[in-house]
Amino acid sequence: MKQFFYALSAVLILGSCGEESFKKGDKGLEYKIISDGNGKKIAYGNFMQIHIKNFYKDAKMDTVLGDSRTAGMPQIFPLDSTGFPPEYFKIVNQIKVGDSVVIRMKTDSMIKNTPQGLPPFIKKGQYFYTTLKVINIFENSQQVDSANRIAFETKSKADSINAIAQVAKDDKIITEYLAKNNIKAQKTPLGAYVEIIQQGTGILLDSSLSAKVNYTGKTFAGKVFDSNTDVQFGHQQPYLVNMKGGVIRGWIEGLSLLSKGAKARFYIPSGLGYGAQGSGADIKPNDILIFDIEVVDVLNQQQAMAEKDKERKLMEELQKRYMDSMNKLQPDTTKKN
Repeated sequence: MKQFFYALSAVLILGSCGEESFKKGDKGLEYKIISDGNGKKIAYGNFMQIHIKNFYKDAKMDTVLGDSRTAGMPQIFPLDSTGFPPEYFKIVNQIKVGDSVVIRMKTDSMIKNTPQGLPPFIKKGQYFYTTLKVINIFENSQQVDSANRIAFETKSKADSINAIAQVAKDDKIITEYLAKNNIKAQKTPLGAYVEIIQQGTGILLDSSLSAKVNYTGKTFAGKVFDSNTDVQFGHQQPYLVNMKGGVIRGWIEGLSLLSKGAKARFYIPSGLGYGAQGSGADIKPNDILIFDIEVVDVLNQQQAMAEKDKERKLMEELQKRYMDSMNKLQPDTTKKN
């Protein structure tokens, strides 16, 4: 808890409050409490349900560093002197249900007390802010468990609603793009779109098969994030796909329309890609993805197992060569001068 609050010494200052209304706290903290005076007082040992927002502010930028509202769930903490650093406990011990608290600290203090360093955009002479909004208080752990369960269920419902809305949004973007560019594509049962560029031969891929494919993936904005045909990505060999899974759902949906030798372009809505989490630096949350796919070969289960064994042996051989080359670089300590 102490580490948590030291890390959170930074957040949004309420615009209606002037600089002069901050009070001096301990260890360089300044704070203000915004209250209507009607809420229930929080007693020692109670649990506080609060929203927390973290903010860095200077003359050029306002940077939100964390917000429990965006995460979708309020946080619950016990009010006791062991859980809070003393300088924070002295402040939160004054608040009631419905109160908001703004705590700020000079960036100079944070920079001085953070050995690993802070992001370069954070400058001396500015402030970190933390705002706490007290939603409720609970007297025992049973009430806390119940509140957490309700908050989780509420968040799950909101996530479901957002996911449904995102499906409709993605589908609209894709269909409008296809229409604008006069692209004929087939929609899969779950909502991916497949543009067949070259028909293949033989049976269509299904869950009893595997496929060796060449691919290039890019975001809808055109940023190429991976490819096994481009030397800059460092893995120029066909990729083995088990049609039972192991890849994003959009691939399975698209490959099920293809056979050996086929070339196609997949338009994959975010829900069949990496969803609201995104992936790495290039694939942002809710990104629609486009993949150029070529089915190099189609394998049955026995052939796929043999191929995986072949890949495993190749990796072992490459690893052995690497270790041998590293060992040759090591000095021979058995030789006497």
